[in-house]
Amino acid sequence: MRLAELSTRSGVSTATIKYYLREGLLPPGRRVTATQAEYDEEHLRRLRLVRALIQVGRVPIASAREVLTALEDDSLDHNSRLGTAVWALPHGPGPTEDDPHTDAARRTVDALLERLDWENAQAYGAHSPAYGMLVTAVATLARLGYPCSVDDLAPYARAGRQLAVSDLDLIERYESSEEQLQAAVALTVLYEPVLLALRRIAQAEESNHRFGQGTSEQGTSA
Repeated sequence: MRLAELSTRSGVSTATIKYYLREGLLPPGRRVTATQAEYDEEHLRRLRLVRALIQVGRVPIASAREVLTALEDDSLDHNSRLGTAVWALPHGPGPTEDDPHTDAARRTVDALLERLDWENAQAYGAHSPAYGMLVTAVATLARLGYPCSVDDLAPYARAGRQLAVSDLDLIERYESSEEQLQAAVALTVLYEPVLLALRRIAQAEESNHRFGQGTSEQGTSA
């Protein structure tokens, strides 16, 4: 297919495709004339992955290039490739080392992971952006005086494990490794608002059961 068809099928403008080509995010097409090239289904799949990383995941160009490099690294297994793709996504702030609550928060997180027997998470430790984000969140909870012990956090961790099973079930619906990488990025980003919305709806339901009169009138009086 020519550049115009690649643009139509991918939903990415020709100018953006040319930019991705210049940045090395998309391999060059097969040259047919001095000014034209042909592209195939592999280019379309790669372009969708690049779009998922940059346009959906808001991953910087340099980080997207790292993900694509990992994709082509035959020494990495599929699990490592998926991890690289998801870790490249923007995360919340890491821990502030001069915060007196940070060390205690890190001990709490380590104790939580040990209780759950999440050995891989413990091994990644400080190298994981999610680990750092969790330490920061726990430190903030402690600083403000809210519950954040291992017992308090464990139910959330167990729920997170069940969500991870659902995430990987969705990703495995896609056949090729590149499609799974694209799905891992896109679904991680796009399902987070779904999780937030469902949690708040569930909170309203539970609050009504505990404190309401059996029916909810929240929002009906506006």
